[in-house]
Amino acid sequence: MNAFSPDRRAAEIAAAIGEAARARMLYSLSDGLARTSTELAAIAGVTPSTASVHLGRLKACDLVTVVAQGKHRYYALAGPHVAATLEALSVVAGGSRRAFVPNTPQYLRAARTCYDHIAGTLGVRLHDGFVASRWIREEPAGSTSYDVTRAGAAALASLGIDLDAARAQRRRFAFACLDWSERRAHLGGALGAAVLDVALRRRWISREPGSRALAVTSSGRREMGKRFGLALDAQ
Repeated sequence: MNAFSPDRRAAEIAAAIGEAARARMLYSLSDGLARTSTELAAIAGVTPSTASVHLGRLKACDLVTVVAQGKHRYYALAGPHVAATLEALSVVAGGSRRAFVPNTPQYLRAARTCYDHIAGTLGVRLHDGFVASRWIREEPAGSTSYDVTRAGAAALASLGIDLDAARAQRRRFAFACLDWSERRAHLGGALGAAVLDVALRRRWISREPGSRALAVTSSGRREMGKRFGLALDAQ
C-alpha cells in the first residue's frame, strides 16, 4: 500500500481521533479557543507527559496546531474542517433511531459554538430562516454548499457582514453543517463565522465562560425576532 494513499492517511487520522483521551482533547477545542497542554491534560484526565505524547500524535496528523507564546504553548484545532469532522462523528456516535430523542444537555442544545459558527437549536433556526427568506441558496443545486442571493447580500450587509472579506478567506464560504444535537443543518463556513461575530459584537449572544454554550441576551431575542423572525424563549 502506498504510504501516502488517501485510505491509509484516513486510517491514521481515524486512529488518532479514536482514543478516548485524544478525543476529549479535540472536542474541548471545538469551541475554537486555544488551550495549553496542562489544561488539555486535565480535560483528558491524563498526566502532562502523557498529554504531550497525545498532542504530538494529533499534531502529526494535522488535527491540531501549536503556537508558542512566552512560556506557554497553545494548542488549537487545525481548522474548521476538523471541527466539522468531529461534529459529524458525534452524529454517527448517536446511532440511528426511528424517532430521534436528543440527550444533549439543554444548555448546549439551545445554543453553542461549533468551532467558529453558531450551532444547536439557535444555529439550526437561523439556517432555516436564511433559507426560507431566500438569503442563501444551494450552489450548485442539490449540494451542501451555499451562495448568497441578491436579497441576502443586502440583508447581511445591513448587519455589517463583509461578504467580500468572507469570500476571500481560504476556506469554504458557506455550507450546511450537520448539527449533532438537532440532526439537522446549521450554517457553517466563513459566512457562519461572520454571523457569529456579528451576534457577539451586537451583544445578541454571549459566551458562557469555560464552555461552548452561548446565551441569548434580551436584546438578542428582540433583534433576532425582528430581523430573522425567530421567537426565542428566555434562557
